[in-house]
Amino acid sequence: MSLQLTLAARYMNGRRLRTVLTTLAVVFGVLLTFGVNSILPAISQAFRANLLAVAGQVDLTVTHKAGTAFSIDALDTVQTVEGIFAVSGSLNRTVNLPADYYDGDPATLDQVTALALVGINPEAAQSLRAFPVVSGRFLVDVDAGSAIISRSLAEVLELEVGDPLSLPTTQGQAELSIVGILPARTLPGNEEILVTLSEAQRLLNQPGQINALDMNFDTLDEDRRAKIQAEVETALGPDYHLGGLASGSELLTNLKIGQAMINVLGALGLFMGGFIVFNTFRTIVTERRRDLAMLRAVGADRRMITGLILTESVLQGVAGTAAGLVLGYGFGVVVLGALGRTFEQYMHVRVGGPVVSLALLVAAVAVGVGLTLVAGLLPALKAGRVTPLEALRPPVAEVRAARAEGAAFIIGAVLIGLALAALLSRNVGLLALGGVIFLIGLVLAGPVLVRPIANTFGALASRLTGQQGIVQLAEGNLTRQPTRAAVTASATMIGLAVLVMAGGLLTSVSGGFLDALERSLGSDYLFVPPAIAVWGGNVGAAPRLAEELRALPSVEAVSTLRVATSLAGDLPFTVLGIDPVNYPKVSGLVFQKGDPDSAYASLADGRNLIANGPLAAFAGLTPGDDLRLLTAEGEQVYRVVAVANDYLNAKIATAYISQASLATDFNVTEDVLLQANLKPGVDRAEADWEVKGLAAQYPQFRLIAGQEYYDENKRIFDAAFLGLYAVLGFLAIPSLVAMLNTLAIGVIERTREIGMVRAVGATRQQVRRMVVFEALILAALGTSFGLLSGLYLARLAVDSLGAAGYPVRASFPWMGAVLAVAIGMLFGGLAAVIPARQAAKLDIVAALRYE
Repeated sequence: MSLQLTLAARYMNGRRLRTVLTTLAVVFGVLLTFGVNSILPAISQAFRANLLAVAGQVDLTVTHKAGTAFSIDALDTVQTVEGIFAVSGSLNRTVNLPADYYDGDPATLDQVTALALVGINPEAAQSLRAFPVVSGRFLVDVDAGSAIISRSLAEVLELEVGDPLSLPTTQGQAELSIVGILPARTLPGNEEILVTLSEAQRLLNQPGQINALDMNFDTLDEDRRAKIQAEVETALGPDYHLGGLASGSELLTNLKIGQAMINVLGALGLFMGGFIVFNTFRTIVTERRRDLAMLRAVGADRRMITGLILTESVLQGVAGTAAGLVLGYGFGVVVLGALGRTFEQYMHVRVGGPVVSLALLVAAVAVGVGLTLVAGLLPALKAGRVTPLEALRPPVAEVRAARAEGAAFIIGAVLIGLALAALLSRNVGLLALGGVIFLIGLVLAGPVLVRPIANTFGALASRLTGQQGIVQLAEGNLTRQPTRAAVTASATMIGLAVLVMAGGLLTSVSGGFLDALERSLGSDYLFVPPAIAVWGGNVGAAPRLAEELRALPSVEAVSTLRVATSLAGDLPFTVLGIDPVNYPKVSGLVFQKGDPDSAYASLADGRNLIANGPLAAFAGLTPGDDLRLLTAEGEQVYRVVAVANDYLNAKIATAYISQASLATDFNVTEDVLLQANLKPGVDRAEADWEVKGLAAQYPQFRLIAGQEYYDENKRIFDAAFLGLYAVLGFLAIPSLVAMLNTLAIGVIERTREIGMVRAVGATRQQVRRMVVFEALILAALGTSFGLLSGLYLARLAVDSLGAAGYPVRASFPWMGAVLAVAIGMLFGGLAAVIPARQAAKLDIVAALRYE
């Protein structure tokens, strides 16, 4: 083993450029996989910290499984359970604040972006927890308009006892008087403002409602405590959750979907890395044919030769994995740093650094090292099977290789045909299988396609440049090793196929989402809350604001959205309450199944709902199906009358019901988003003054015109897509490494041949051009494969998203195709720089003596 390690290390040291290029293939795959999988846990932990930090240290906290508020009568139910020492109900709501709410300075970073408004029963709460007041006094039951805050919040806002504290509420902006200050907050999560329960219910427009029950037991005996908890669960029924708060799960579900999609990109990166490593070691075995034969001749057995090649692959896998882990962690730090401000500004969640678990570390090491080991296995076994006599004689063309390529071509052509048939079927399961077999088919058919494609591009290059002889030499160099060229082109194919697929997907998604945006948010005015993605963190307005808007002489129609959360089995989803009469006048859904007029009319008739695409796909719903919703009043059965999407909830499973049903079953009457249309011909300036006057009373909303909001979101889409194209371009870098590797190895392998070309009169410039043309033909080969596979995968992805319920509008990926061609040919030129210089600098005499 020590001899194998020594020989492997010496060879790698003697071929440093090749070793670095091969190792880079592993680095990129490990970087993406490790980096991405360290990002999502950090985001998840941040959400959970903000949601659960308010639970405090009590024996048991009870919330509703649907994440909604419930009747305070549940408090009386729990008090009947024997063994409960103390119990208290509270109403706890996150209040997302508009930008610059307290400091009023857009140039400085907001230190307070969200607060937790907590309504408590002062006497009962103090029987559960200690509230050490450091200044002023604690709350009493009769306090109205009074609040307790922490010292840390008081210092940030520069407040003392007796000062007023402004806060946006459903009743408009409220002024609370600070009567006491608690010690500085040390737990993660938002700063709390404590008020009496009745005051919180008034400010949040939730009379008689609480959303948490905290309790302590009268015993420390574990068996007795378990029995008390079981009795509490029995008394309350199956609709309640014993533990922490149960909010935000639908958002975390969508984050996991995003993680899975990026993991696919990481897998593609590793797949390309495997091609590069396999191609490299396959060439190494061919190049070192005589060296390996000499080792066999002096006594090395097959096992030693195989072990030597495997040792080299493992060493490169270890080095590439180590570098990938370091760079992947740095990638996570950079991404979370870039996302941190966005999450804090729009979702009011503070995100920490990357989270690295032992399982993730082990998996990344196993994948990185295992990749190179598997990729080097076949070349290593081939090297071990070569006899000394066979290896020492000059290599000759093998008919068997041509036959094998012909058989592989037939299999590949059949697989491509099956993949096209799967695409025509529009079946989601067959589409996914078709994508896999299409790529495999192209890889298998590639070696046979190398010669005709290379001849075509070679003839084109000859006509354009007039360098027929040099182009023919370059073309011959590629077609002499068609399998190697096809494997390299396959690595390029994967990278460019991802670009073309992303182009088609992004264009289709952008069109579909913007259609939904124009349809659902194209009104004259929008009252937009601070955080769109996390509805539950927004404090909206009582119905009074909508009534005052309707009373304005310039306003023709007003529509509002109200929000709750629910469960159907184990599936969490958002419930939006709409007014079936006014909603279509101002806004509207994009319908996939069902008639709009009859669907809206059905909502007004009772427990009927419209499911959006993701909910319909996740739950397998079609119009006419029944869906059991968990509500604040127990489980209720709703009939699905249509499937439709709106822009704001297009990515999150959502059900649309009437506001009357939302009030009856979920006890929600709070408007979190309002839209208004003006009467035809009114004075817009006067209307602006009237509407802005109302909006000023509710600072939690941002007043914006519908067209302005559309333009703003379109700019966000364009910027996000450009950023994603940059990330996908980064994924294409391994294809550059693959071409550079192949060209560099080809120059080394043809050292003697290049010396002969120079000896018969070729100039350095002609040799350099030969390598450049070879690179460009190879790039054209990979780009052709990439375009074919990318167009297939783009259609596959669009059809799959459409089947999953997301709004898409199929369109040809012109941007992705142009970028793929540009990147493919650019990478071909860049890959030729070092090998071309290397070939041009070869000394003629030394090259002719090269073995």
